[in-house]
Amino acid sequence: MSACAALIIGNEVLSAKIVDQNGPHLIARLREHGATLTTLQVVPDDVDAIVEALTLARKRARFVITSGGVGPTHDDVTVRAVALALGRRVVRLPEMVDILQRAHAGEQVPDAALRMAEAPEGSELIAMGDTRFPVLLCDRVFLLPGVPQYFRAQLEAVLPRIPPEPVTLQVLFVDLGEPELAPILDRVALALPHVAFGSYPVFEKDAGYRVKLTVEHRLVAEVSAAVGRLLAELPGGSIVRRG
Repeated sequence: MSACAALIIGNEVLSAKIVDQNGPHLIARLREHGATLTTLQVVPDDVDAIVEALTLARKRARFVITSGGVGPTHDDVTVRAVALALGRRVVRLPEMVDILQRAHAGEQVPDAALRMAEAPEGSELIAMGDTRFPVLLCDRVFLLPGVPQYFRAQLEAVLPRIPPEPVTLQVLFVDLGEPELAPILDRVALALPHVAFGSYPVFEKDAGYRVKLTVEHRLVAEVSAAVGRLLAELPGGSIVRRG
């Protein structure tokens, strides 16, 4: 199973000081990669809140990706919270100290900057293949930065560690309202509980359809069978197009 959960960590997101870019990007990239995202939660820079959210996320998914709170300032508490949730000590990684020393061109690294060398005990560093900081991984929890350009770069190093499970998707654009569709969709979904169905109405008059129906499953045959059931039950001429 390649299910993932995500925590977007930062008071600045919850207080609207910044608009989160990492969550939407993560959703799109995981979908493209073929991984399922079970939950995405925005959490404040609070150790107890992060521990609680991470503990629940690890119950729901095999992998957890965090964004934010891994810098050198007072509100960067993600490493400490992840270590606490995993029952591990916080240690200073010699490899990260070396990277920081090189980044400071041989000058003494400030104590605050050395906080970026801290990690839960037993962590692994995933090399980026260039001069960027490596990705921090501990017990299937990936700790990524909150700065969008760094988050996006490190996410590309994370994705190869998550086994893809491609999903087959078919879409029906229907010229019926949801109240008319609901009994049909209920019957088909009840008969095929292992298939994921979605119903998304639109209200723009020039859309050319009224509801977008989606059918998803890992197996092409299951999707084809489900679409066949829908086509058999939907009124003739109600399908505007298929996608």
